[in-house]
Amino acid sequence: MVNKDFDRLSTTLHALSDPTRRAILARLALGESAVGELAEPFDMTLPAISKHLKVLERAGLIARGREAQRRPCRLAAEPLREVLEWVSDYRHFWDQRLDRLGAYLEKGQKRARKRR
Repeated sequence: MVNKDFDRLSTTLHALSDPTRRAILARLALGESAVGELAEPFDMTLPAISKHLKVLERAGLIARGREAQRRPCRLAAEPLREVLEWVSDYRHFWDQRLDRLGAYLEKGQKRARKRR
């Protein structure tokens, strides 16, 4: 059985796996933007940008509205919190490794000082 939260995490991680989508999210972190404005810095067609936006929207990372002819997009950061929580579960692992590395380096420095 697939855990619904894990499946949502997988969808979010998939959306974040593409550099174009990450760049779009970075732009939206600055504020709401229309699809055309989001497409400007990329060398791709509007339909290609729209596909990226659909992936982000499916993952819950953006919300799209409608204001007359304008289709503004805005960042919806809640799924990013879930990624942060998942990644932070591994922090203890990395802290232990860094502590061991620090102890190893300190031991090597002590040996080097004794040789001098």
